Amino acid sequence: MEEVLHWYAIKVFWNRTQAVKEMLDERGIEYYAQSIMPSFLFLHTTPKTIILLRQTEFNRFYVYIDLVTRIPSPIPDREIEIFKIVTSAGTSGFEFLGEDPSLYQKGDKVRVTDGPFKGAEGYVRRIRKDRRLVITISGVAAIATTYIPMALLEKI
Repeated sequence: MEEVLHWYAIKVFWNRTQAVKEMLDERGIEYYAQSIMPSFLFLHTTPKTIILLRQTEFNRFYVYIDLVTRIPSPIPDREIEIFKIVTSAGTSGFEFLGEDPSLYQKGDKVRVTDGPFKGAEGYVRRIRKDRRLVITISGVAAIATTYIPMALLEKI
């Protein structure tokens, strides 16, 4: 019986990102890396594998866990899809907002209808006098895009 794959977040320690990527490649574990938060990687693997990695690689990276159950927290596929849309859009001006996304979920929940972030969903938030789309990865982090005109947003 094959286990279901889920996305999990890890934070790599002490500039070891390249070594961790090589280890993941050797083990055949799919991951998503981006330049906005280079020490964060998102692994697409089974619960059994992520638990094993957490036990054997604890000195190279931290696996984000559910603070109640103390087991690795799977990230919903839709959140990863939105994060990929935004981080692979080829634009700059992103801002990493930290590891407590609940602080940034204010304003209207919206979907981007056109432009490089088309299909992304998040919250509208004013940051430094600009209206931005804030994308969250549950329990991991939040990032803010560059300015997005209201004409490109639809309220969800």
